[in-house]
Amino acid sequence: MRVWGVERRRQEFTEFYTSSRDDCLRIVLVSVGDRQLAEDLVAEAFARAWASWRKVREHPMPRAWVVRTALNAHVSWWRRRRRELAVDGRTALTLLENQPERPADLDIDEALAAAIRALPPRQREVIVLRVFFGLDTDATAKLLGISPGTVGAHLHWALATLRTQIQSFSDQEVT
Repeated sequence: MRVWGVERRRQEFTEFYTSSRDDCLRIVLVSVGDRQLAEDLVAEAFARAWASWRKVREHPMPRAWVVRTALNAHVSWWRRRRRELAVDGRTALTLLENQPERPADLDIDEALAAAIRALPPRQREVIVLRVFFGLDTDATAKLLGISPGTVGAHLHWALATLRTQIQSFSDQEVT
């Protein structure tokens, strides 16, 4: 015998998952640059969302909650991996940064995806939340646990860096 409330929550979550998975995956993929890792992170985030569904469904931006959870899981994964790896005197960070970039299945330009991945982590998070999710400054600040002024500063620096990188890509294509 199934309880009606459980079945309703399952249906709500299934609808949320179906409508949100691809968007969340794209955003995490832009941030981490590895499709398999992004899929694992998003799956982990959705599993956590299901475990906390009562809280998540009341969140003002449940998709942003999933992306933030996936990115937090990536940071935890990266920290564990950094401590575990040391190959020929190189750090895990060097190994991870030298992975091939494969944004072919995204609907964004490869050069732009590479430029976003080259940003420092906090700038990358702000760009993803403000541009891809369209969150306002206050929502982004609350989600990241920083002040709105810090969000504005990171957005300014990130956009300036992206403008410079994109301009250099354009200049290289012309010559």
